[in-house]
Amino acid sequence: TCGSTEAMMAAMMTVTDPGDKVIVFSPFYENYGADAILSGAEPIYVPLYPPEFDFNPDELESAFKQHPKALILCNPSNPCGKVFTYNELKFIADLAEKYDTFVITDEVYEHIVYAPNRHVYFATLPGMWERTISCSSLSKTYSITGWRLGYIIAPPNIIEVAKKVHDFLTVGAAAPLQEAAVTGLRFGDEYYDDLREKYTEKRDLFIKGLNDIGIKHTVPQGAYYVMLDISEFGFESDLEFCDVLARDVGVGAVPGSSFFREPVNNLIRLHFAKKDETLYEALNRLSDIRKKIPKR
Repeated sequence: TCGSTEAMMAAMMTVTDPGDKVIVFSPFYENYGADAILSGAEPIYVPLYPPEFDFNPDELESAFKQHPKALILCNPSNPCGKVFTYNELKFIADLAEKYDTFVITDEVYEHIVYAPNRHVYFATLPGMWERTISCSSLSKTYSITGWRLGYIIAPPNIIEVAKKVHDFLTVGAAAPLQEAAVTGLRFGDEYYDDLREKYTEKRDLFIKGLNDIGIKHTVPQGAYYVMLDISEFGFESDLEFCDVLARDVGVGAVPGSSFFREPVNNLIRLHFAKKDETLYEALNRLSDIRKKIPKR
């Protein structure tokens, strides 16, 4: 597919019909709600509660009781960095089986997970291969985001339908880039160990800097995003805060409200997939943020 973006869209159009319902955890990567709407489906949002971004089991089962056609699972999560535990995944799997629901997974950060957390492929859970559409991408693992190479893994009967949807969406991803990417697929375990080590160092560097500044923030279990709590500054709009942050501090951030269905305006997202010198410069600029952005 042309990146995991098309993979998710193709998966959604493969298993849903107009009028079907789809469960989406909130916060969520922005495309999920749009994918559901473009497919004619209705999203059912289930909140994940900070700071650990856990779900309420009763709320999740209430969503399943509406008989959705599918659930979308981003693991590790963009934007909050949550890595779902085995027990959480097993709970979701039991509900998916009980209510006969497909699970569409977005696992593009599968190799960027910080100890002691562990990524579990949802399709490996008992009985889940038959109802899981696993979507992923080469973009994050091999740092080739512009190549737009993704894929879907699912049982043959699902793949046959997905291939037809894919054909009408994009026909195919660039063939020369597919050939080139095979080099990465042949890397040994040491590559993935090194990748995890590098991102762990960047996470620890950035988290320590934020701790030194004294800004409340999340600690990601996976992926490479940190969410800052800007409550102390008294802004009603996180979008306005991000504008002021860029203008007066020189640091770019994404308003957290763009990821939440709920009225959350006190979080902004930063990411640390940058050179160390860039991270140090960002931390230097943030060091006197309280002088540059007075409390309202």
